[in-house]
Amino acid sequence: MKSHRAECLRSFAVLLFVCLLCFFEPTNVVAAAAASAPQSSPPVNPVATDNKEPAKTQPAKKRPAKKESWWSLMHDPKDGDLDMSRWLLQHKGALLVPVIITEPAVGNGGGVTAVFFHPASQSQESQDAGEHIPPNIYGLGGFKTENGSNAYGLGGMFHFDDDRWRYKGGIGKASFNLDYYPQGQLLAPQKIGYNLDGIFSFQQVSRRLGNSDIYLSARWVYLDIDSRLNFPSEDQFFKPTDFSKVSSGVGTVLEYDSRNNTLTPSSGWLSMIEATYYSPTFGGDNTYQSYRTHTLGYLPLGSEWVLGLRADYRAARGDVPFYQMPSIDLRGIAYGRYQNANVAMVEAELRWNFTSRWAALAFSGAGRAWGRNIDFGSADTESSEGVGIRYLIARQLGMYVGVDSAWGPGEHTYYLQVGSAWR
Repeated sequence: MKSHRAECLRSFAVLLFVCLLCFFEPTNVVAAAAASAPQSSPPVNPVATDNKEPAKTQPAKKRPAKKESWWSLMHDPKDGDLDMSRWLLQHKGALLVPVIITEPAVGNGGGVTAVFFHPASQSQESQDAGEHIPPNIYGLGGFKTENGSNAYGLGGMFHFDDDRWRYKGGIGKASFNLDYYPQGQLLAPQKIGYNLDGIFSFQQVSRRLGNSDIYLSARWVYLDIDSRLNFPSEDQFFKPTDFSKVSSGVGTVLEYDSRNNTLTPSSGWLSMIEATYYSPTFGGDNTYQSYRTHTLGYLPLGSEWVLGLRADYRAARGDVPFYQMPSIDLRGIAYGRYQNANVAMVEAELRWNFTSRWAALAFSGAGRAWGRNIDFGSADTESSEGVGIRYLIARQLGMYVGVDSAWGPGEHTYYLQVGSAWR
């Protein structure tokens, strides 16, 4: 369920909005005329004669500062291009992201999210050392799709004590109508329709180890989900424990993060090892474990090119509810289409910054799912590829927005991206 939230932010709307504002800006005729107008001489104060005191001039009244227009606020004073940095950081405005969904797993749909950015507090010592602290980000949103799926929730990421402490978390309510694809089971239907309806919560606190780029985290994940098959007769392909209602787990994360930017990196690495243990001891119904290790690398190739590399492995052990099984997670492949006890993916992305604001990219990836009823050597390799366009919408945040077009096995899908596509 967690991965569906990331898969649902897909559309052309933001890119269209950006293009319109960038290419159809009005010319500031008034300012140009004022600059070219002849300047009158300043008035001369009257000077007294015959040894009389000079006349006293009245102090000029201060005119109230003219309020900056919204149009001016939405442009970067450095280059005059559309830019939301000051709106988001100085005026605490929201980045409204229209959610137009084309995800094959849930069908077409739409919604909206409001995301807020705020600079994290930073000591003078940290500033003098040239340390970069990511902004605090928080927001809320919701969506609904044509197959009846819907979700809404709120969450955020915050940084404390010069980024020695980090917190991220979220809560929400969701109802998803999805398909489960049994892997390697003889006589099983090609897909089994089901519904998940319930609440979710994710909470994580991280602590930096010394002055390094390494963080140690503790997390708690809670799911209270009603799972129901569209055709009850198909429950013969499941175990009773597959329909666990409550999952509650605690876990640890070891993270190395040297990225120069958390939103759209252009250099550095992010590597994580995660383990979460679900048990009745923590309030759940089943005992099982989920694991993930992944690495994201961003390699600058000259001044205009960035090569991104991704390797991702996920696994689950124990009495795992079927909807918590790992799935191949690549653009162009519906999430949940290829699930099993183990999944592994590799992906590469090449980004070309052809202007100071615009970038184009191409990407390709492949993955396998194996473990139950099929081993690694017998599993098929599923691949996808695509292209995308990006615009630097907030220079001070280093945040790009744009659209990806991806092709997978029998699918062609569009994705709206805010920041990096990789999580």
